[in-house]
Amino acid sequence: MLIAESQSMLFEAPLPLQSGASIRDYSLSFETYGTLNADKSNAVLICHALNASHHVAGVYADQPKNLGWWDNMIGPGKSLDTARFFVIGVNNLGSCFGSTGPMHENPDTGRVYGADFPVVTVEDWVNAQARLLDALGITQLAAVMGGSLGGMQALSWTLQYPERVKHAVVVASAPNLNAENIAFNEVARRAIVTDPDFHNGHFYAQGVVPKRGLRIARMIGHITYLSDDVMNEKFGRELREAVTHNATGYKYSTQEVEFQIESYLRYQGDKFSEYFDANTYLLITRALDYFDPARAFGGDLSKALARASCKFLLVSFSTDWRFSPARSREMVKALLDNRRDVSYAEIDAPHGHDAFLLEDPRYLNVVRSYFDNMANPLSEGGVS
Repeated sequence: MLIAESQSMLFEAPLPLQSGASIRDYSLSFETYGTLNADKSNAVLICHALNASHHVAGVYADQPKNLGWWDNMIGPGKSLDTARFFVIGVNNLGSCFGSTGPMHENPDTGRVYGADFPVVTVEDWVNAQARLLDALGITQLAAVMGGSLGGMQALSWTLQYPERVKHAVVVASAPNLNAENIAFNEVARRAIVTDPDFHNGHFYAQGVVPKRGLRIARMIGHITYLSDDVMNEKFGRELREAVTHNATGYKYSTQEVEFQIESYLRYQGDKFSEYFDANTYLLITRALDYFDPARAFGGDLSKALARASCKFLLVSFSTDWRFSPARSREMVKALLDNRRDVSYAEIDAPHGHDAFLLEDPRYLNVVRSYFDNMANPLSEGGVS
């Protein structure tokens, strides 16, 4: 088993943000796996999605059950083979897993940021990641890879730093959110900000956590990550065995947890509320909403992606209705319009959006083949 070690790097110089604000004296948490080769040409950056972190693979020596969120994908002999590639996982600025975020002290005031933490965007995250790579002495990435929101960051890398990226692997992602996705994010945010324990984002000073809002936000999100088929297969209309029913099979209550799916969602919500930060949830979902590289080009994605120069692998999943295959095809078409080298795989999988995190041999083999082809020229002095 791969043993992971969390690291942190402090950046004193201000980072200008798209909002016009800036942030200084911030730290980024990260992990690395594998060995950087002599010419530093085998580095792969992993960008994480909403509630993930820099802990991408393996376990910690003192936490053997804390498995990295993409461990089925990354490690020795796996699809992204750490015996050949130097893999870097970075926790985004504003997150709640080690990097500077709303729960940390603002160096300008000496008080916890709370709701005063500056709004960050996908582009800001990419700029922060680029600074980390500079500090590690990595001028060019063999690849940048991510799923969902991580895929948006990977795409943004190819536009913000086209000369620094050889390959981009964009999984279960989109070039922007549609109105339905923005709507789901807004309902989740409303659940949080209307929780009486939110205190306008300064709940830390009150010694409370808006757990009710976080629970609802997670329940809403979790529904969108699963497909209808998976929900029906796992839960259907099954009632909880622990509930005592009358002859009709129902307890006839508007407030009790009756169905298995209700119990499951409440469990997910309870678990989430224990470890995730409410202000971080607001920041990250808003970054999702804002991302739209075509906006500056009148909505023309082909013009927006003209700046990208690397090779691409895009992967989508048939039952992912939150980031549907149609959205990946939009990116494929825009890249082909610019005569870019693009590989595309549409996996027929029942798991919905969560499929990008799960064990699917076809999906893992597609990624393995892509990185295998990429790795072969490494032994000859570079990445193709």
